[in-house]
Amino acid sequence: MEDVLEVYKRPYSEANPVVCMDESSKQLIEETRMPEPVKPGQPQKVDYEYQRNGVAHLFMFFAPLSGWRHVEVTDHHAKIDWAHCMKDLVDVHFPHAEKITVVMDNLNTHRAASLYAAFPPQEARRLLSRLELHYTPKHGSWLNMAEMEFSVLMRQCLDRRIPDKDTIKREVAAWEATRNMKSSPVNWRFTVQDARVKLKKLYPVILN
Repeated sequence: MEDVLEVYKRPYSEANPVVCMDESSKQLIEETRMPEPVKPGQPQKVDYEYQRNGVAHLFMFFAPLSGWRHVEVTDHHAKIDWAHCMKDLVDVHFPHAEKITVVMDNLNTHRAASLYAAFPPQEARRLLSRLELHYTPKHGSWLNMAEMEFSVLMRQCLDRRIPDKDTIKREVAAWEATRNMKSSPVNWRFTVQDARVKLKKLYPVILN
């Protein structure tokens, strides 16, 4: 926890940006009967019956100090998918950064080994040389600011039935472009000193 909080104290740097990463999924649901449109004084009426069309997986990347975010929509969320998203982070989104500091949940797919599983050793090593990986503790995903962005995405864009992955890609891309245009950064104020007071019970007790 303190490691992540120390990362969040760093000032903005184009050479060493801080990027939070998280992943989630969205069930693809298609209407079997068209909803009845809104009428004066009445809400839209949606039939309870629907058809499941699988699941789309989403990788969220969020730079809290610059207010930039990107969502990648994939068919799976295996280590290979994570590795390719990290390659895009390095080569597409931050090609000029000397080192990218990445904060993410402590999942078994979020490991250097995943890069070696996806790419030749020299390519995996090249990517790792541009990455500085930090992990939130178990039960501490609230420390990951990308989780906050997912909450916004779900409320503003995905809180409804969406039938297929192509539709999700279009909707997410539109949301991403609009939100990036507004450049909504995060002013993180919870510090290590705050944690030692407010979360004192999480620290070990040292007996004299």
